[in-house]
Amino acid sequence: MIAVIADDITGAAEMAGIAHRLGLSVNMSTSPKDIPSCDVSVIATDTRSMTGAEAAEESARVASSLAGMSTVKHIFKKTDSALRGNVVAELTPLLRLTRYREALYIPANPSKGRIIRNGTYYIGEKPIHETDFSFDPEFPAFSSVLTERFPDALESNVHFADAVSEEDIRREVDNAGDDTLLVGAADLFTAFLMKHCRCRGTSSSPKVDIDLSDALIVCGSTQSRAIDCGAETFFMPTDLYDGISGPDGWISEISGHYAANRSIILAIRDRHRTGKESATYLRETMAETVDRFIGIRAPRELIIEGGATAYAILRRLGWDTLTITDEIAPGVIRMNTPAGIHITMKPGSYPWGGLFPSK
Repeated sequence: MIAVIADDITGAAEMAGIAHRLGLSVNMSTSPKDIPSCDVSVIATDTRSMTGAEAAEESARVASSLAGMSTVKHIFKKTDSALRGNVVAELTPLLRLTRYREALYIPANPSKGRIIRNGTYYIGEKPIHETDFSFDPEFPAFSSVLTERFPDALESNVHFADAVSEEDIRREVDNAGDDTLLVGAADLFTAFLMKHCRCRGTSSSPKVDIDLSDALIVCGSTQSRAIDCGAETFFMPTDLYDGISGPDGWISEISGHYAANRSIILAIRDRHRTGKESATYLRETMAETVDRFIGIRAPRELIIEGGATAYAILRRLGWDTLTITDEIAPGVIRMNTPAGIHITMKPGSYPWGGLFPSK
């Protein structure tokens, strides 16, 4: 079995979707305990939203659990393809507690125009520090040079490699030794599965139509774009955003509208608060709102944009095990929950893959 440790829930869902598409049996959960027999087990953590020390502690806990499982033959570490997260802090305990002696970190996704050339990370033709990721509230991209972004990597035995094409990715995977932990995003994981598994699926996602007539859509990412699907958007009230008032009034408003019209979009319009404390407050407030709303008006479909928000919502709802049903598009994954509600998630920086048009 291959165990995948992802630093956020949408990244975990993306990995599960890739394995599902390639015809492998997949389990996805928020805990490494009681993993059933399968080809690929994806463990979703929320370490990207933690401090470095907290992320290291959680990484050590997961690594210790996996190290004791004889069924785990390989480990893959999923990280963000835009360099966000506590990368080195998480890899240090993984290298200490597992059989791996070094890590090869390749966050590039050439299939999506995200490449590493001469040690510099580009999105399209722009170095990442010249894109909107320079305004990320928790991990702003102040530099595009990997050794500057992660100055403590080499001393922790974390190495980088250029990747301008998918062929570059495949070559690095083929050349990696058994004691090298591969760390990165979707293109690296796909090549990893092709090397280690007998894949029986296809290389593309089948078209999936979702009935949006009974859907709660939650936009919790700073990278969110407007959605035009015929549903009305309800923005978090500024008083709630600022912590002056509680969510009761907003929940009453959206519940009443949903009863009459079905299908709504929840989003955050204000941008004047920044920092980790603010980000934590906003996702926890959105999670409380969604939890209480579902207790009143359970939708058939729950659609969430943004990994940290999705994790907070799942934790609040108590849904710790999910079954993959569809990969709508790369990174856009639909799953069934213990409550029988279908949930679709995607990272904030990914397109919806035709599920919604973008304005």
